[in-house]
Amino acid sequence: MLDRVLGAWLHTRAVRAGGRLVIAAGGKAVRGARGKTGKAPHLVAALAHGTGTVLGQAAVDAKSNEIPAVRELLKAFADLTGAVVTTGALHTRHDTAQAVLDRKADYVMTVKANMPTLFRQLKKLPWARIPSASSVTKDHGRRARRTVKVVLAPAWTGFAGAAQVAQVRRTVTKKGKKTAGVVYLITSDRRADPATLAAWVRGHREIENKLHWVRDVTYQEDKSLVRTGNAPRVMASLRNLAISLLRLNGHANIAAANRHHARDPQRTLKLLQAS
Repeated sequence: MLDRVLGAWLHTRAVRAGGRLVIAAGGKAVRGARGKTGKAPHLVAALAHGTGTVLGQAAVDAKSNEIPAVRELLKAFADLTGAVVTTGALHTRHDTAQAVLDRKADYVMTVKANMPTLFRQLKKLPWARIPSASSVTKDHGRRARRTVKVVLAPAWTGFAGAAQVAQVRRTVTKKGKKTAGVVYLITSDRRADPATLAAWVRGHREIENKLHWVRDVTYQEDKSLVRTGNAPRVMASLRNLAISLLRLNGHANIAAANRHHARDPQRTLKLLQAS
């Protein structure tokens, strides 16, 4: 219930990119909360691209995994009409694609070698004859070039609503060394051009960089020994809330923002009042 209330409130403050809400879905284990069975609680979250605000969270059933949990998380949203949901390769599933479509949203799913047959089929498409669009980003001494090619989705993909497939080639140069990799995308969005798809792929990484990494490193979530009942999930929800409030207030560095607010309790009160 706490996750649903907080998510609904933050949903009203989510920034829409190009008039659309773009949501990254993915999971994380709370390793420090391992119980007597040795299994850590696992949570899935929905993060708004761009703002880095957490719009929802759900717990993975102890006897299951995060794949069905993401579908349950999507059901918790009151309205996803017109939104775009991005997922990693783990969630590239027919049932998940249908679950997104059922919410009147579009999906962007990544295909990697964990789906070898589909990966080989997509690799065989005549990409050499297809025009490409490239973009370059630079950060932390690293230069990354993404080259994207898009074609209509063949019927044999088998995904409900599949409209386009894309090849994304990423070349990273750091300290003079180059590494390259290729993944494929399946999307139900008929209008997304290569530049838009590239932006959505980059934006999906935010669930790791802006949420999971911050909870682990800044809030030391995996070192927390809170493990009784729903307490690990509640604490994760409160960390999500703190991160979201600080992001909405314009803070890019959460650790620095925490230090700034810790020096004067009035700053925290003002933050809450302005949110």
